[in-house]
Amino acid sequence: MIVKRTLATLAAAAAFAGTFGIPAARAETTLVVVPHSNLAILDPIWTTAYMSRNHGYMIYDTLFGTDENSKIQPQMVGSWTVSADKKVYDFKLREGLLFHDGAPVTGEDVVASLARWGKRDAMGGALMTFVDKMEATGADAFRITLKEPAGFVLEALGKPSSNVPFIMPKRVAETDPTKQITEYIGSGPYVFVKDEFKPGDKAVYVKFDKYQPRKEKPSGTAGGKHVYVDKVVWNLALRDYQAQVNALANGEVDIIENVPFQHYATLLKNKDIEIRKSKIGLQYMCRFNHLHKPFDNVKVRQAVLASFRQQPFLQAQVGVKDLYKPCASMFTCGTPYGVSTGSEIQSKGSMRKAQELLKKSGYDGTPVVIMKPTDLSSIDKLPEVAAQLMRQMGMKVDLQAMDWQTLVSRRAKKDPVDKGGWNMFCTAWVSPDIGNPINNAALGARGAATPWFGWPEDAKLEELRAAFMRETDEKKKVALAGEVQKRAFEVGTHAPLGEYVQPQAGRKAIKGWITSGLAHTYWNIKK
Repeated sequence: MIVKRTLATLAAAAAFAGTFGIPAARAETTLVVVPHSNLAILDPIWTTAYMSRNHGYMIYDTLFGTDENSKIQPQMVGSWTVSADKKVYDFKLREGLLFHDGAPVTGEDVVASLARWGKRDAMGGALMTFVDKMEATGADAFRITLKEPAGFVLEALGKPSSNVPFIMPKRVAETDPTKQITEYIGSGPYVFVKDEFKPGDKAVYVKFDKYQPRKEKPSGTAGGKHVYVDKVVWNLALRDYQAQVNALANGEVDIIENVPFQHYATLLKNKDIEIRKSKIGLQYMCRFNHLHKPFDNVKVRQAVLASFRQQPFLQAQVGVKDLYKPCASMFTCGTPYGVSTGSEIQSKGSMRKAQELLKKSGYDGTPVVIMKPTDLSSIDKLPEVAAQLMRQMGMKVDLQAMDWQTLVSRRAKKDPVDKGGWNMFCTAWVSPDIGNPINNAALGARGAATPWFGWPEDAKLEELRAAFMRETDEKKKVALAGEVQKRAFEVGTHAPLGEYVQPQAGRKAIKGWITSGLAHTYWNIKK
C-alpha cells in the first residue's frame, strides 16, 4: 500500500509544520514502514507492547541509552556524579532539550516521568524500593537519593525496552499510572501527527527540526539521533503477510519490521532487498493467569510446564533452523545468568509426565481460554501448539482469535474469564528485557499488585529477587539468579519456549538503518 496525500492533507501538514518550526517545503522525503503490528495504545508506560515502545522512541527521549554492545550511555543527561556512599545521584541535563511545544525540558519533568514509570515497570518498580526521594535541584538538574546503595541505577534509567523510562512533560507524566495519557508531546527526534493517526490505517511522524542530536555515533538506542527524512509513515493497514512481501518487492514500502518466517527464503533471493538479522535475539513464552481457575492451582501449572517441550513450538512458529534454538533458562542463554537451574520439570518433561501431574492436580475440566493473535507473524502459531499439547494432556481448551492490539488490551483485565478475562497468552521478549531477575517482568510475584499481566504471588520468589538486587558480587549474583529461576519453575510463573532471531527486510536504497534488536528505531536513515 502506498500512502497518498490529498491536497487537504498537504495543507494540514503544512500548517502543522509551521506550528512546530518545520519548513513545509522540506516535507518531501517519506520513509514508509510496515510495523510488526497495529498501533492502538499510544502510552508506552501504560503497556509493555513493543509497538507502543517503538512509538515512544519516535517522539520521546531518554536520560540514558543502551548501545549495541549493551553498555549504558548518556542521552538527555549531560553529566552526573555519585556520592562516596553510593546513595546520592546528581544529574544535569544537556543543553538544548526542548519539548515539541517549545517548552524546555526541566528536572521537574524528569522526576514526574520517573515516578510514573516506576509504578508500571518491573525494573522501575525495583529501583523505587531503594529510592528515598527524587527531586529537581534546578531548572536543568535532578537528584535521586537512595535509602541504601543499589547497583543498577543507570541500568534502570537506560533500559532499552519495555517499559522504557521516556521523559514527558510534567503535566502529562502526572497522569494516573492506571490510566492512559491523552497528550503525546515529547522531546525526541520526531513529532507525532495526532490528526493523521488512524488505528489500523496509518501513523505519521514528522521531523522535529529543533531536536539537537548528540555528537556520538548512533548505536542501539544511544548516540546521535540524526533525522535525514522529513516524514515517517507507519502503514498499519497492510497486515496480510504475502501482501507485505509483495509491497516491499514492488518498492511500495521501504521496510518490513518482521519478515514472515515462511517468506524468509524467498526474500533472501531478491537482489533489491536486504535481509537483516540483529545480534540480539528474543525469547518466547506463554503466560499463565494466576488469578483464576485452572491456573490458580500450582499443580496444574506444573503439569502444563511438563508438556511444553520447546522444540514443537520453535519448529511450528519459526521453522528455519538457523533462526531458533531451545533454551532451558528463563534468562537469556549465552549470558552469565542464562543458567538451567531448576528447569528440569520442562526441559526433561514429557507428555506422560504431564498427564500424571494433571491427574494428581485435581483438574476439574475447567476450559482454558488461550488468546491467539491473528496479525503478528512472529508469534501467531504459538497458541495453536499450546492448545494442541494441552488437549493431548487432557485439558479443555478454548482458542480465541483476535488481533494483537485487542489481545494487548484484554490481557490487562483481571476479570474472570466469563466476564472478558483470560487464562493464557503467548508472547516474545527481546533478550535485554528478560536478562536478569530484576527486569524480567514475568518473575514479579506480588499477586494483583504485580505490574505485568498474569499476577503470580509468591513471597519466597520476591525475597530471592530482592536479595539479587542487593548483591554486588557477580559470582553470588549468578548463583542467586539460579535460585530465582528454580523457584519460578516451582511456582510456574510462565513457560519459556526457546529463543529466536527475527529477520527484518528493507529496500537496498535505504542507508544507515539501525537493526540492533533493542528496538525498531528510525533515525540515521537516508533514502
